[in-house]
Amino acid sequence: MPPLNLGNQQPKTPLDAAHAWRATAARAGDVVLFFDFDGTLAPVDDDPTAVQPAPKVLAALEALASRVRRIAIVSARPVEFLRDHLGGLAGIDLYGLYGLEHSHSGGETVTEPAALPWVPTMAELAEQARAELPPGALVEFKRLSVALHWRTAPQLGDLVQEWGRAQAERLGLRCQAGRMVLELKPPVDRDKGMVIGEAVRDAGGAWYFGDDVSDIKAFSALRARAAADPQFMGVCVAVANPETGHEVADAADLTLDSPAALGDFLTDALPHLR
Repeated sequence: MPPLNLGNQQPKTPLDAAHAWRATAARAGDVVLFFDFDGTLAPVDDDPTAVQPAPKVLAALEALASRVRRIAIVSARPVEFLRDHLGGLAGIDLYGLYGLEHSHSGGETVTEPAALPWVPTMAELAEQARAELPPGALVEFKRLSVALHWRTAPQLGDLVQEWGRAQAERLGLRCQAGRMVLELKPPVDRDKGMVIGEAVRDAGGAWYFGDDVSDIKAFSALRARAAADPQFMGVCVAVANPETGHEVADAADLTLDSPAALGDFLTDALPHLR
């Protein structure tokens, strides 16, 4: 069986999924499975509050949870949103708002202390955005961030991004681009790559499933861990979509074409992880 440690290099040929799952089974008790939420576990919706996990996803996660060391969701959503949309799954770690919040195995939600002073700023920014942006732009207030969406009005994309970046510069915030969304965040050093880098320090392997440019940092964290430890197995999976083009897919080892396909993929993996 050829080694699965991919280091920080892209594989020359597509990774064989069945082989990867068999290698995972050999060390399952030391493997962490990480998932983004929007666009990965759940299809993107015009209304960000209306999204739901794709068919088979929750059942597959529940079955996998007892067969690997950990399952973790790493998302731009708040922890409470994730908890509400994961159907009461037990034993899942939740990292919300790019790691500014976290909850382990159903425990209390812990907020990064450095982010808390920014809550009033974010609330004021959300109100300002609703007042100043034109109809069609959707403002999503997440307590520690503000997401500016233009999915239902693509013609507003440039205007919304210009407005958002100007406010970020004025207030000292950071911007995270996404799929027809610009998110404004506190200037606190937390992102998906940092979350994954910390979470896999003592793991023997990990998979990360993501669909957006912010997930590339998570891929890079697995590459870095694999480069530092020849025994570590890291697998990066892109849930491809036309909105992010080839950038995310090109950074991955495996590519799926939708959250529904991910549900099938995880279900098919179960026999390998008995």
